[in-house]
Amino acid sequence: MEKISRTKIVDLLKRTDFGAKVNVKGWVRTRRGSKQVSFVALNDGSTINNVQVVVDLANFDEEMLKLITTGACISVNGTMVESQGSGQKAEIQANEIEILGACDNTYPLQKKGHSLEFLREIAHLRPRTNTFGAVLRIRHHMAMAIHRFFHDKGFFYFHSPIITASDCEGAGQMFQVTTMNLYDLKKDEEGSIKYDDDFFGKQASLTVSGQLEGELAATALGAIYTFGPTFRAENSNTPRHLAEFWMIEPEVAFNDIIDNMNLAEEFIKYCVQWALDNCIDDIKFLNDMFDKGLIERLESVLKEDFVRLPYTEGVAILEKAVADGHKFEFPVFWGADLASEHERYLVETHFKRPVILTDYPKEIKAFYMKQNEDGKTVRAMDVLFPKIGEIIGGSERESDYNKLVTRIEEMEIPMKDMWWYLDTRKFGTCPHSGFGLGFERLLLFVTGMANIRDVIPFPRTPNNAEF
Repeated sequence: MEKISRTKIVDLLKRTDFGAKVNVKGWVRTRRGSKQVSFVALNDGSTINNVQVVVDLANFDEEMLKLITTGACISVNGTMVESQGSGQKAEIQANEIEILGACDNTYPLQKKGHSLEFLREIAHLRPRTNTFGAVLRIRHHMAMAIHRFFHDKGFFYFHSPIITASDCEGAGQMFQVTTMNLYDLKKDEEGSIKYDDDFFGKQASLTVSGQLEGELAATALGAIYTFGPTFRAENSNTPRHLAEFWMIEPEVAFNDIIDNMNLAEEFIKYCVQWALDNCIDDIKFLNDMFDKGLIERLESVLKEDFVRLPYTEGVAILEKAVADGHKFEFPVFWGADLASEHERYLVETHFKRPVILTDYPKEIKAFYMKQNEDGKTVRAMDVLFPKIGEIIGGSERESDYNKLVTRIEEMEIPMKDMWWYLDTRKFGTCPHSGFGLGFERLLLFVTGMANIRDVIPFPRTPNNAEF
């Protein structure tokens, strides 16, 4: 084949210099046609749109043509011409075709539609579908939007550790990291495992959050964000939970709870706007195929100010709904940790826009949240979204050393793990706030997908660590 430098399909479809000689490479989505001519839909992953390659069969070897099947990888030299059909401006009149990789008829992605459940079983091939191509391009764009937002605001990207020996969010939900022989564990007289011979000399786990280390960084650099993988060993088989997921956690010195809410609202609106500005072809596809209200919902979030609602008022609204005959699966009372159905009722039915719920009872929130004067509630905030429920959780942090120590003791968190965290309250403490955004929850909202396993390339869930 004549050597012509490759053009990505996303760039080719924008061109109007018809008559130009071009080269495209990609995977065959479909081939149709007659005895004289074939129409090959080619996709290279750069866009949801295929380019149509017109193949005059008389000009090509019959044996080679047999190899142009769904899934095959080909290189095409040809002339860019104005498209006769609707849907695209340009197509390619093929002059030379090279088969880069043949694909036999056992290829599971043939031309029919496939269920999302089936595609999870072949997660190594599902990025080649329109749906997952769209989701993964949007995933990239959301990561870029997050970095751009914080960078432009003067935040510093801070890498918190993945392996940690501190267990501050509850022991039962951490994956252990060890080099020990699990068939032959050494134990002491009490029957406890001895970690002396282990790699770190103590029990170590995969992190559940970068927040505590992020707080240390914020008290030095002023404003930071973390963005990395986090791990929860909850046995949750729900459409909203993964064992391995990504978290974005900004932390800002001198911000109070109001500043924190403003930052969260500005941040999430920026991400949604970025998606509409940069991913509209992919979003339109997902809107048409999966969720007819997706674009409308994305636009509505941008238009409205989020409601700021104290927990106590939220519970009163929910209790009134129950009194008026609304049925919830889980009970509602002051002190309850609200379920997704309660959060969605407030957002979708009552206010019809996103809600930031604040001032939760201290019993249902983490030890590090700043206590309010009433002694009963803390300066927490959860951002609740339509279809998702909680998408962001955060708080103003407790900056008072004595109050924090008291809370750690009340919750029976081992003090030996927390000395370094408490140091920030001893050495020049300051008010500070932050929040965590589950990246995949954001992607659920932006893509309209219904299951969190469909917005991460290789989902890790109970009894599933394939690929």
